[in-house]
Amino acid sequence: MNLFSLLESTARRWPEANAVFSGTRCVQSWAQLHDRALRLAGALGAEPLRIAIFSENCPEYLELVFGAWAAGSAVVPLNYKLHPREVAEIAQDAEPSWLFASPALAPGLREALPHSSDRVITIGEAGYEAFFIGAPAEPRATEPEALAWLFYTSGTTGRSKGAMLTQRNLIAMTVSHLADVEAIDETCSQIHAAPMSHGSGIYIPAYVARGARQVIPDPPGFEPDTFLDLCDAHPGCGAFLAPTMVQRLRLAAEAAGGRRPSGLRTIIYGGGPMYVEELNKALAAFGQVFVQIYGQGESPMTITWLRRADHESREASLLGSVGIARTGTQVRVVDGNGRDLPAGETGEIICRSDVVMAGYWRNPKGTADALRDGWLYTGDMGSLDEQGYLTLRDRSKDVVISGGSNIYPREVEEALLTHPAVSEVCVVGMPDAEWGEVVVAFVVKAVGASVAEQELDAHCLERIARFKRPKRYVWEDALPKNSYGKVLKRVLRETLIASI
Repeated sequence: MNLFSLLESTARRWPEANAVFSGTRCVQSWAQLHDRALRLAGALGAEPLRIAIFSENCPEYLELVFGAWAAGSAVVPLNYKLHPREVAEIAQDAEPSWLFASPALAPGLREALPHSSDRVITIGEAGYEAFFIGAPAEPRATEPEALAWLFYTSGTTGRSKGAMLTQRNLIAMTVSHLADVEAIDETCSQIHAAPMSHGSGIYIPAYVARGARQVIPDPPGFEPDTFLDLCDAHPGCGAFLAPTMVQRLRLAAEAAGGRRPSGLRTIIYGGGPMYVEELNKALAAFGQVFVQIYGQGESPMTITWLRRADHESREASLLGSVGIARTGTQVRVVDGNGRDLPAGETGEIICRSDVVMAGYWRNPKGTADALRDGWLYTGDMGSLDEQGYLTLRDRSKDVVISGGSNIYPREVEEALLTHPAVSEVCVVGMPDAEWGEVVVAFVVKAVGASVAEQELDAHCLERIARFKRPKRYVWEDALPKNSYGKVLKRVLRETLIASI
């Protein structure tokens, strides 16, 4: 079992077809990508290695990933927005044999790794091309449990942990995606607007398996108008977008007079809460092109999904959920003793499937905490209804306990976001001597809007219990986010603690 076989099969069927694009310019056919990956495999050698990739989205990402897999090695994709010193900490843990970095990031990485600077290879330069001048290697056979992708958590709540994803994990993830989420073929395209180190990159195997072209925006990253242009230039476009990216895309389309690109086929969203109010606006703007996924790096993108048909129903109870268990995945909601809770009651979400990681890299305690009796304890709080639809409440660590009552920030955020003057909001708990914690809402106003705290209080009291409403509002121009679009609640909490 080797993920490289997905590329090998596609290159055999459509060798001359356009495979990799930078914007609208084709840079590789499937045969060329296949050849480059095998040449890299030959340069990496016969022993399994770990190679790290520290780069913005770029066409070379694909040859690096498939070249590593052809060699029986594992990739360690790194968030390009990390500070080089943070990357150095991960490198000390993962011990990659090579670190491939973009021209913009390589100098800082060499400075942060003075004793390993010779292992830092700048993508696109002569030292990089030297990996591709030898003869193509034969793909290496690998065991299903061989490490394929070492995914380091985003580090929003502390030191990153490396989730070990095996060949079996990623093959199961790919099969589940093709079974549930999308019907992909060679007439389709994947636009890498989200980071290839995480949300977008994890879908590469499924798209490559079906011969769908890989499109990297030029310049790389997510710019809404560029994304819309690419959806007009390429056929059958699908993309993974974080909820904040979906909102920016909608606003851009509305500003362009209700633009709906002809090639937009699917937007898969996840990685953070998509609020019902915003989802309805996005559905009105683009039609039913949406599928939601819920997963974690520890079970990549594959715990539950909210189907296209569920979006078409426009039922608020469904749109507020994250859907049903994915094919091949079992999902439960349990109490603190691991016992199943009745429908409607909130507890910790746990899951079991072939997609669940093998454990955390060199972290037996973290592994033992997360994996128990074959189940992944996600740390997320949620409830199941009678039909098996899962509704997320919050991360267990994000629950605000005020006066002995549990308050789930997402419920408060949902209420506030129905106010037309509120563009974005994030709710956290602040330590309080009397109540233990009190609810604080960080609010970004809609452009040109004005609203007073008293008005938001009254708005909340019409929708949620009095004890859940915020005790304090903090006005922000923007919420701090990582490169995946997740709000950095840790940063907001630190801001509050510093103000006490």
